[in-house]
Amino acid sequence: MDRRTFVKATCVGSASLFLKDFDLLAQAEVTLPQPPPIEVHGLPQAKPSPLGMPGLFPGRVVEISDPGSIVRNRVSQPVVCRMLEDGMKDLTADTVGIKINPSGAPACCSSPEIVREIISGMQSVGVPARNIVIYDRYSYEIDIGSYQALLTPGVRVVGIQDGFVDTSGYDPNVYCDANFFGEWETRSYMASIVAHGVTKIINVPTMKDHSASGVTGCLKNLGYGTFNNVARSHRAPYSFTNPLIGVMCSVEPLRSKAVLHIMDGMRQVWHGGPLTQVQDFIYQAGMLLVGTDPVAMDTIELQLIEKKRREQGAPSVWEHDPKSITPDGHEFYHDATKNLFFRQPGHIAAAGKLGLGIADLKQIDHRQIHAA
Repeated sequence: MDRRTFVKATCVGSASLFLKDFDLLAQAEVTLPQPPPIEVHGLPQAKPSPLGMPGLFPGRVVEISDPGSIVRNRVSQPVVCRMLEDGMKDLTADTVGIKINPSGAPACCSSPEIVREIISGMQSVGVPARNIVIYDRYSYEIDIGSYQALLTPGVRVVGIQDGFVDTSGYDPNVYCDANFFGEWETRSYMASIVAHGVTKIINVPTMKDHSASGVTGCLKNLGYGTFNNVARSHRAPYSFTNPLIGVMCSVEPLRSKAVLHIMDGMRQVWHGGPLTQVQDFIYQAGMLLVGTDPVAMDTIELQLIEKKRREQGAPSVWEHDPKSITPDGHEFYHDATKNLFFRQPGHIAAAGKLGLGIADLKQIDHRQIHAA
C-alpha cells in the first residue's frame, strides 16, 4: 500500500463477525471476539505536527481541584477562571475548534462555565471570537445543552450533523473502514470542520464512565465525536471500541490538530455513562485535568473512576462477569452492578501503543494542585 492508505491490523481475525446472542453469557467464562483489521485513509496533504498528540508534554497531567468550584451542583465561574488561567498560549494565529461533549446534558456535559473561560482565555491572548468554533457531532445534543445561548457572542457553535443519517458534514475521502458485525456501511468519515476548517483543537471532554469503552475521556470524545457511524463498533454485549477509538485519534489531520485537552471533572459520572441523568451516580468532584497527552489523562481519569466505584461498592470497569450483563437499559441505569457490554477500557493502553501518549502510571507525571 502507498502512504495514503494503510491498514492497522490489530489482530488476526475475520472482517465479518457473526456473534451469538445472550445464550453465550451462560458460560462460566467469556471468550471475547477479536476485532478485525481497520483500514485508515487520512488526509493526503496533512503534515504531522509536533504539537499534536501526545504534544509537547507527553506523560504530564495537571490535576487542579477546588472544593469551591462546584457548590450545590452549580459551577463557580470565577474559580474556574483561576483554574484555567495558564492554559491558553500560542493560539493567536489559528482558527481554534473547541470540541465539547454535550452528550448527557443536562445532568453532565462540558460545563458552559468552563467553555466560556476557555473562550475568554483565547480572546485574552488575541484570538478573535470569529476564529473560535464550538463543535460536536449532533446538533440536537448541543441544543439540549443550550450552548448557543450561554456562550460568548460572535463564537460559532456548530453541530456536524442534524440527524442520525446526515453525512453532509463529513469528508468522504478521510475515513476508517472495518466490518465489525456485518453492518452494511463499514466506513466512518471524518468531520469536514476537523479535516479542513479548524487549525487547532482544544478538547473538552467530561469525566464519565462508559458502558462500552469503560470511560468517556479525551480519546473517545475526540475520536467518536469527530467521525460518524461509530455506534456500529459496539453491539450488546460486545464492544470493539478497543482499538477503534485510538485508531480514529491517530488519523491525520486530527492527530496533529488536537493540541490541548481540558477534562471537565466538575461532575464525575461513575456509573451509567455516558447518558445517565441519575444524580446518585454523579459525584461533584470539582476538578479539572489539563495536558497535551490524552492517553495519560485518560489513564488518570480511569484511576479516579475506579476509585469512586470501589468506594461505592461497584465492580471494576475491567470486570467481564457474564452475570453482570443485562439487556435491560433501565436496569443498567439504576443498578451499578449491571452493564450492557463487556467494557473495553484497554482502548487507552492501545492508543498508547499507537504513539498517542503514555499509559503506564509509573511514567506519568501527575501533578496535583489543590486550593488552599
